[in-house]
Amino acid sequence: MDGGKLAERRPHGDVAEEDPGRRGAPPALDEDDGNEKAPRRSRRVASLDVFRGLTVAVSDTHTHPLLTATCVCVLVSVQLMILVDGAGDEWPVIGHAPWDGCNLADFVMPFFLFIVGMAIPLSLKRIPDRGRAVRRVVIRILKLLFWGILLQGGYSHAPDELTYGVDMKFVRWGGILQRIALAYLVVAVLEIVTKDAKIQDQSSSGFSIFRMYFSQWIVACCILLVYLSLVYGIYVPDWEFRVRNVDSPSYGQVLTVTCGTRGKLDPPCNAVGYIDRTVLGINHIVYQLVYCSMQACTDDSPYEGPFKRDAPAWCVAPFEPEGILSSFSAVLSTVIGVHYGHVLVHMKSHIERLKQWITMGIALLILGIILHFSHAIPLNKQLYTFSYICVTAGAAGVVFSIFYFLVDILNLLYVFAPLQWIGM
Repeated sequence: MDGGKLAERRPHGDVAEEDPGRRGAPPALDEDDGNEKAPRRSRRVASLDVFRGLTVAVSDTHTHPLLTATCVCVLVSVQLMILVDGAGDEWPVIGHAPWDGCNLADFVMPFFLFIVGMAIPLSLKRIPDRGRAVRRVVIRILKLLFWGILLQGGYSHAPDELTYGVDMKFVRWGGILQRIALAYLVVAVLEIVTKDAKIQDQSSSGFSIFRMYFSQWIVACCILLVYLSLVYGIYVPDWEFRVRNVDSPSYGQVLTVTCGTRGKLDPPCNAVGYIDRTVLGINHIVYQLVYCSMQACTDDSPYEGPFKRDAPAWCVAPFEPEGILSSFSAVLSTVIGVHYGHVLVHMKSHIERLKQWITMGIALLILGIILHFSHAIPLNKQLYTFSYICVTAGAAGVVFSIFYFLVDILNLLYVFAPLQWIGM
C-alpha cells in the first residue's frame, strides 16, 4: 500500500514507520520528452505493523479494559491492547508466571517497549527541528501520564462499577502507560540529542552503528549498573501493611513481614518493592493479589486459588508490578528496540539487516537463558531482571526478523493482513 495514503490516514504521523531503504530507483527520464517521473515515496515497514498486531493479539489478560480504547486515541505510535479475558486463568502457560519464569503473557510488555523503541528513529528522523521534536515528545509524555493515572490510578471503577472517583490517599501512581512514558522519554531524548548521525549505508561494517550511537549504549550501561547496584545493594528492613483484601480472613489487620536482608529477589524482601513502598507509599501501589498463584500461598498453584492456612503474611501484601525500579530497567527494552530501528535506517541491504537483527536476538536469548538456568539472575517480570530483558528483547528481535523476511522480502503481507490491520 502507498505510504503517502497511509500518512494521510494518520494525520498525527508521529510514528508512520517508513523504510528509508525502500525509496525505489532514482527518477527515470521519459524517453519521449525528457521529463522526470516522480520518484516513489517511502513505504511503511509492514512487518512492524504485523509484529505490533501479534503483540496486541496476546495482550496482558489483567490490564484495565478501558485501556484499549484510550490508548488508540492517545498513543498513535503504538496501538495497544485488545484484551483476551480469561485465557491465562484456564491455561497457566498463557498467563503470567507466578514469580520467576516467563510465560506467554510476560512477553507482551517488553514486546511493546521494543516496538516503541524501534519506531522512534523512524519517526524522529523526519523532524529536522529539535525544538519541534522535543515539544512532540513532551506532549506525548503528558498524555500518557494523564491517561495512565486516570485509568489505572483508581479513578475509573468500570467495569465492576459504573462509578468514578478516587480517594487521593490511595491513588495508584504506577501503571503500564506510565512505564511506557518513562521509557519513551529517556530513549526519545537520547535519540534527539544524537540525531545528527549521518544517514548512510553502513552495511560494510557490522559495528559501525554501535560506534555511531556509542553514547546511547553508555547511558544504557549506566542504567543497568544503577539497577543492579540498587537491587543487590539496598538493605530491606522489616515492614508492615494493613490487609485490604475483603476476602482475606486477616482483613483489616496489620501484618508484619520479616526481612532484614539485602540482595534477595524473593517476593517479600526484594529492593524493587522496598523502593516503591518507600517512595510512592504503601497506599499508592497495587493491592491486587500479585502472589495469589504462588506455590507458597496456594495449593492450586500455578492456578489462583484459596490461600493455605499457613500461608506467609506477604501472600496478601501489596506489590507494584510497574514500579519505579522495574520501570527504570524496562528502559533497556526500548533501547534495544531503538538499535533495531537504527539498523533499518542506516542499512539498505535486506541480508545485512537480517544478519544484524538475528545475531543480536540470538545472542540476547542465549545470554538470558544462561543467566536464568545458572541461577545467577532469574527471569522475573515483576522485578524486570536483566535476564528477563535479554530473553524478551532477543525473542522480539527474532520474531520481528521472521516477519520482516516473510512480509517485506517475500511480500506475503496478505497472509498477515488481519495482524497488520490490528497493528496499524
